[in-house]
Amino acid sequence: MGGTQPDRELDLKGEVCPYTFVKSKLALEEMALGEVLRVIVDNPGSADNVPRSMESEGHKVLDVSQVTETDWQILVQKAAG
Repeated sequence: MGGTQPDRELDLKGEVCPYTFVKSKLALEEMALGEVLRVIVDNPGSADNVPRSMESEGHKVLDVSQVTETDWQILVQKAAG
């Protein structure tokens, strides 16, 4: 994880796009600039789409990694207001 401690964690296992992105975006909107959100997904499409969507929104994707056989973590730093 590179030593980055997330400020908030969002477990979206069982959710699919576009809900994974929408819920991640809503969570980030409640956070302060520079804070890190850890999103957990169990859908390979979400593991691809959420980081791409976050970057297009102006946020910084710090990490996308598979943490178990079925789950991925996405670390996003809030960079846009």
